[in-house]
Amino acid sequence: MSPARAVGTSISIGIVVALAAYPLVVYAVVGRFGVSGAAAVLAAVCLARLAFLRLRGRPSFGGAYLDFVCAGGVLLAVLSFWLGDAGAVRYYPVLVNAALLTVFAASLKRPPSVVERIARLREPDLPPAGVAYTRRVTIAWTVFFALNGAAALYTATLGSLETWALYNGLLAYVLIGALFGGELAIRSFVKARHKW
Repeated sequence: MSPARAVGTSISIGIVVALAAYPLVVYAVVGRFGVSGAAAVLAAVCLARLAFLRLRGRPSFGGAYLDFVCAGGVLLAVLSFWLGDAGAVRYYPVLVNAALLTVFAASLKRPPSVVERIARLREPDLPPAGVAYTRRVTIAWTVFFALNGAAALYTATLGSLETWALYNGLLAYVLIGALFGGELAIRSFVKARHKW
């Protein structure tokens, strides 16, 4: 890997980590710097992500989703700053889940499904059993994003800042890991059963 590419990859990973840790960062920043600090963090990270996407070229898969989420994050930051209320920046996880729900659900109506596309990167000749399985996994993730988005909406609207940060900054990722790990175990069984 060239030095320029390594730096670009490091920056991209740093931005993704910052967005993933966003609820915990907001929790820490609001207490110390107030609403304007939280809004600035969200705007800065989302603008950095948008700029980086433009420099590297938008990815062919998921590029529109990334643009929408980043632009929405900037809008939430501006709204929060304008209203002088940290409430708006708490809706960023809702936005992320809504966008993922839309992408996964749309792929079920217009195949191939998201999970099938990902699977074909490693297995271009995915058998019919694999296609059916990846469709079921896409449905499972669609349901997950609907439920997780509803939980994020609840914590943003009715929960305390502490509850919001705990769920969206920790528990949601534990649930994602559990679903991903469970799917890996089931996939091994299904692949062995159908010999693909």
